[in-house]
Amino acid sequence: MHLTAEDIARAIIKLPKDRQYHYINPRTRTVISLVDVVLPEGPIVIKRCNPSKGESFSTASDLTISTQMLWRVANALSSQQPVNLDRVLGASYNTRSALEALIAHTPQFYTCYPGRIEVQNSSTQVKRGHKHIIWVPDKPHEDNKIVEIESKVVISEVPTKEVVYESLEFPELPPGEEIEVKRRHTQIQIALLKIGKSLDFKTWIANNDKGIIYQGKRLVEHDGVIEDLSREALMGLYPKAARAGLLIDCIWFKGDKLIPAVMEVEHTTGITSGLDRMKNFFDQLPELAQTRWVIVAPDEDRERVIKEARKQSYAAMNVRFLSYSSVEELYSLCQRRNFSELPVSFIESFMERCL
Repeated sequence: MHLTAEDIARAIIKLPKDRQYHYINPRTRTVISLVDVVLPEGPIVIKRCNPSKGESFSTASDLTISTQMLWRVANALSSQQPVNLDRVLGASYNTRSALEALIAHTPQFYTCYPGRIEVQNSSTQVKRGHKHIIWVPDKPHEDNKIVEIESKVVISEVPTKEVVYESLEFPELPPGEEIEVKRRHTQIQIALLKIGKSLDFKTWIANNDKGIIYQGKRLVEHDGVIEDLSREALMGLYPKAARAGLLIDCIWFKGDKLIPAVMEVEHTTGITSGLDRMKNFFDQLPELAQTRWVIVAPDEDRERVIKEARKQSYAAMNVRFLSYSSVEELYSLCQRRNFSELPVSFIESFMERCL
């Protein structure tokens, strides 16, 4: 069972708006008022105030919990698995604890404090851990209450490595293209390039993106990037395919016979444009085993990608969805581990089939 942003929004909209909600931490004096929930996937509007300081909701400003935030939480939660939302959301959102509190007041979500493994001088102890949220859909609790449930899970908290992108320099942007949109699109391409390098793949970057400068070099000048698609041994056999692939955002090649993945990064553009480019490329190639046809998009676009990819015209590609968060999770892992000896199928664990 997969949780969605809509599931969270529909759970929270059932909370009464004529009452105040406390944070999970009982020492927090601030309280929350639910103002509005926009269906299907948010945003959620709230107010916060601290009555102990003489504050009231009547003078408090509206605060927004975005659809993107709901999707990040939804993608992190799995049935019966404790999740530390502070780690999921980091410092990215100043309403993260408020969202956590509202979720905890709904019947299918509990708070828990799984054991935390602590190692000191080769001695291991299990101590009470940090606050987590756990989704228990088959055991709902009383409405509008925060309920703690016992967890027998023990967590060893391993430090993670952040994904860091250096600055980018763009040639002249096409009319109407926003710099921030292009920057995020390119960051994901760079992550895919670096992942491919770690997996011992060569990477094709779309012709119109190869001139972007990263770390003082054009993307086409980076190690592992293919300069001329038509010169790849596999593409030399199919010149129409080589032409059809020129504007595809990212294609991974392994040796001279395998294409592990063909990927279109869709940040704000229509999903169908990327699907159409992949389908054109697909039609010019023989049926290649182990080729994955992938739409890479923000987590909150998952439902839209799946809906479009299920259309009959794209069914033959058996499209997969790869979220931005999964790309960056894999990129972070590749920065710390050598995955070059793993089977190509390893990458499938980060993708979701749309059919």
